[in-house]
Amino acid sequence: MKLFKYSILLALLLTFSSLTALAQETGGFKGKVRTVKGEGIAAATVTARLKGEDVKSTTADTKGNFVLEGLKAGNYNVVFNKDGYSSGVLYNVEIKKKKLNDLGERLILSVDQGTQVIIKGSIFAADGRSAGGAKVLIEKVASDGSVKKVGSSIASYSGEFTFRFSEGATKYRITASVKDSTASKEIEVTSAAIYRLAITLDTKQN
Repeated sequence: MKLFKYSILLALLLTFSSLTALAQETGGFKGKVRTVKGEGIAAATVTARLKGEDVKSTTADTKGNFVLEGLKAGNYNVVFNKDGYSSGVLYNVEIKKKKLNDLGERLILSVDQGTQVIIKGSIFAADGRSAGGAKVLIEKVASDGSVKKVGSSIASYSGEFTFRFSEGATKYRITASVKDSTASKEIEVTSAAIYRLAITLDTKQN
């Protein structure tokens, strides 16, 4: 019995020693997956890829922060992605033994436009010319008729504006105003796509 216990203890010690030696021979990297506005992307997947093969992956926390360790020394490509965003790759990230490479906030993902509702519009004056500089307000219209402001913008010199929202069936009301003239239009969106509309004000452009 004592010999059996000794054998188990020895095996555990050898395993621990092996793991310790392995840890001393490996390194890793940490960082943050974020949007172009600096907001952390929760649950983004981060993968270390070596010579075209995925070696190890981890998942970012609720603030987009992550740590990936246990990698042998070498130059890796770091692949990062999240549903609803375009995939990203950071090339030639060097991993050294016993070192944790800090990538900071270099892992940036942009929203995949294929999963967005994009509303594009043009504003015209009564004489048909573009109403550049007009104020544009967009509101979400609920089924009970109540409205909630979800964005605002200033039309470009050519009278154009763009709003982007997450995919989903919704009714929006867009209101344009310049000086004392105001006009609105409503548009119903059903899925991710580009929706276009034109609004004409009852004033002439100077």
